[in-house]
Amino acid sequence: MTATTANAPGKDQPAEEPRKPDDPFDRDVLPTPPGATAALLRSLLAPMKARVAVTTLLLLLQQAAVQTGPLLVAYAIDSAVPAFRRDDLGPLIAVGVGYLLCALASGVLQYAFILLSARVSQDVLLDLRGRIFRHAQALSVDFHERYTSGRLISRSTTDVESLRELLEEGLQELVTVILSFVYISAMLLWLDLGLGAVAVASFVPLYLLVRLYRRRAARVYTLRSTAIAAVIVKFVETMNGIRPVRAFRREAVNDADFRVLNSRHERNNGDALLEMARYVVGSRLVANTAVAGIVLWGAYRVAGGTLALGVLAAAVLYLRRLYDPIDRLGMFLNSYQSAAASLEKIAGLLAQTPSVPEPSQPRQLPAPESEHPGREVVFDGVRFGYRTGGEVLPRFDLTLPAGQTVAVVGSTGAGKSTLAKLLARFYDPSEGRVLLDGVDLRELAVPELRRGVVMVTQEAFVFSGTVAENIAIGRPDATHEEIEQAAKAIGAHDFITSLPDGYDTDVRKRGGRISAGQRQLVAFARALLADPAVLILDEATSSLDIPGERAVQRAMSTVLHGRTAVVIAHRLSTVEIADRVLVMEHGRIVEDGTPAELIAGTGRFADLHQAWRDSLA
Repeated sequence: MTATTANAPGKDQPAEEPRKPDDPFDRDVLPTPPGATAALLRSLLAPMKARVAVTTLLLLLQQAAVQTGPLLVAYAIDSAVPAFRRDDLGPLIAVGVGYLLCALASGVLQYAFILLSARVSQDVLLDLRGRIFRHAQALSVDFHERYTSGRLISRSTTDVESLRELLEEGLQELVTVILSFVYISAMLLWLDLGLGAVAVASFVPLYLLVRLYRRRAARVYTLRSTAIAAVIVKFVETMNGIRPVRAFRREAVNDADFRVLNSRHERNNGDALLEMARYVVGSRLVANTAVAGIVLWGAYRVAGGTLALGVLAAAVLYLRRLYDPIDRLGMFLNSYQSAAASLEKIAGLLAQTPSVPEPSQPRQLPAPESEHPGREVVFDGVRFGYRTGGEVLPRFDLTLPAGQTVAVVGSTGAGKSTLAKLLARFYDPSEGRVLLDGVDLRELAVPELRRGVVMVTQEAFVFSGTVAENIAIGRPDATHEEIEQAAKAIGAHDFITSLPDGYDTDVRKRGGRISAGQRQLVAFARALLADPAVLILDEATSSLDIPGERAVQRAMSTVLHGRTAVVIAHRLSTVEIADRVLVMEHGRIVEDGTPAELIAGTGRFADLHQAWRDSLA
């Protein structure tokens, strides 16, 4: 018995074509919508408006206390010292007490500011890391297949760390410089209009210098941030693939690649330091020239009797206080450019939308029509192709009755795994619908879908934690007895009880404490405990040896009874448990029937089955 679909070539998951240079996934910075970066910053700070206002007030008061010092010096020189010569100690004592109180107030206010601003910055970073983690989990599978995990790690570590430096150190420097400028400009103009005007005029070359530095540094820090992300990506990729690296002696090649990336990062760091050095030298030259000019002119006026000595001393102190933070402003700009580049990358990541979105008005699956948990699956006029290649499934129609176990076989690239991924809604069809008991999968909320459809893949991922915790991922509220029942049904109980702590044994990172076959059994138990209506097994027995596979098949015959099951398999031994077999080629179903019917025929499956039997002889 045969079923056909439209005749068009296809591949299961074609090899990626060379990407165009403007493909955003070839770059570390994803496209960021206009205004997204500023909107992200506002949303992070919005819940903390009150605390931000209080920290600003504390810094205002602290700067007022600090900037009172030179005025007291001027008063001491021009009034308190002459009074002391007349045996009047009152003004001099007042100056000393005032200076002491200002210093004390400045210290207390500075302490309160640092304490509160640190709490604000930590809350912002906590919120941001949580957003990145939650959003990355919510993004669709196709995003994660194209955007490397190393880049995601870079977003939540290196880039967040850049923001931490800005929030904890840079912003204080910026606000201090701005407040110093406002306070000191006002004081200088009040003390002496001429000196104040000259001092304010000296800010013009400093402003131009800052603008030039910002423009040059923006490019440098974007390149630096991209370079460190590339280093992290290479490191993560190598460590995740350490077994094939050692097996194929890739150490020297990887070392050479890493050396290139590391050298690029070093060059970008050097460029950033060079820009900083240019700024510091230029700003100090302008500042020292301005101070020298004002001192000479002020001394000339003091000698001529048109300027009080105390006013000149206060003006020089103010100028030094004004120009000294200019170097620190460079440090702020350093942090700012790095943080701006990082925030743009994070905003670009958070602006990505899932290609498999949640429905705006989700529907519920209808109540089962029988006591069996299986549900009907229909592929209705489905077309699908990956972004990196051509069409994988041309016009594709298929109906799987509720409770039927269907094996899907075919050559590599025939479309088997694509069919499974569409049924699990890792992807949505380009055209057509995938229906579960008549409901389009796109209309089901994710929790409802995951209760209905569970997939066990070839890569059985086991998380850090105990065996019981890994099985319970299928149903977190399951009791220990239910976890054991699932393990026994799948044939995993014996090996679990032989572990040092049984079900409470910590399997460690990526399940490194147990074998690949044992991890697969844990994944089976996890899926069965979830009690899905539709169970998808995508090459799920590939890690098991022959005795293990036989044990699983015996368990599956019982466990799959009444459920709808789709079994993707290369091993034809797995097909024995199926009620129906589909043979796929180039995204089409070329044979459809029971295992016995197809084996007795003269088609593709009969040839595959005979070749498999010959291999066992």
